[in-house]
Amino acid sequence: MRTVFHRGDLEPCPFLPIPEHPVTAAVMKRHGEDRGPDFYLGALTCAQSLWLQGLPAQAILQLNRAFAADLAPGAEILTRHPLPYAPMAWLLQNRRPDQFIGNPRRHFQHLATRMSGPRSEVRVWRAWACWWLSRRIDPTLEADEEQLAREDIAEPALTEIENGLARFGHAGEVALWQEVIP
Repeated sequence: MRTVFHRGDLEPCPFLPIPEHPVTAAVMKRHGEDRGPDFYLGALTCAQSLWLQGLPAQAILQLNRAFAADLAPGAEILTRHPLPYAPMAWLLQNRRPDQFIGNPRRHFQHLATRMSGPRSEVRVWRAWACWWLSRRIDPTLEADEEQLAREDIAEPALTEIENGLARFGHAGEVALWQEVIP
């Protein structure tokens, strides 16, 4: 039986793989430019490790990295570990009040509006999907109103996010996301 390391008061996320030992984000450098299945699994495992170390904000950043992985829609890894909407919602719902998490709503707003690079379209809509989750999980989180006004950004409606994920995401991704919206 594998031992699970963590702060004794933290429950592992049931949607993420369990690491055998603590890891930090530095372990992700070994993947270099490769953003395939090994990178994806590494990001998910690193997210769990950081969560178990009491670092939910850093765990969320690793889930962002997992969303950026370059995976074919039918990739085998996705049968074992679907796109991490469920872990994202779980981490947002289960973090302790004394743990730093920042403002996930603003984080995802900034991520969605500043996206660039490979497959930016799908990554934008995944960031907006996580933004929607964060708003539903904690309605007290405030938007970055200054950025919205300065850059003339309109926050997307639910249907816009659904359409964006349907257009650029994997088959079934909209349903996967909708399953975890509280």
